[in-house]
Amino acid sequence: MPPLPTNITRDGPSLIVIHWSDELVCRYAASELRKRCPCATCREKHTPVESTQARPLSLPVLSMAEAQPLSIEGMRPVGNYAYNIAFSDGHDSGIFTFEYLRELGQA
Repeated sequence: MPPLPTNITRDGPSLIVIHWSDELVCRYAASELRKRCPCATCREKHTPVESTQARPLSLPVLSMAEAQPLSIEGMRPVGNYAYNIAFSDGHDSGIFTFEYLRELGQA
């Protein structure tokens, strides 16, 4: 059976600590989790634009929330296999499976 989270704590507004059933303890920064969000929108943003496609000429505009230091606003379980994480920039559609969180914690 793969390791499961047994306890999650906060270490300030931008770090969480997950204790795993095999006694491994991993620290996760909000910025790193946000950067590696597995949702479809984020995956699409990180997909390289093919050279045959025109790149947009305008620069992205950041909202006030996006310009602030990133923090984790909340986490809620999704079934018995994942957590949905809400970030201070308003993004809350990523579902982080336990397996994926474990991979990120060991990277």
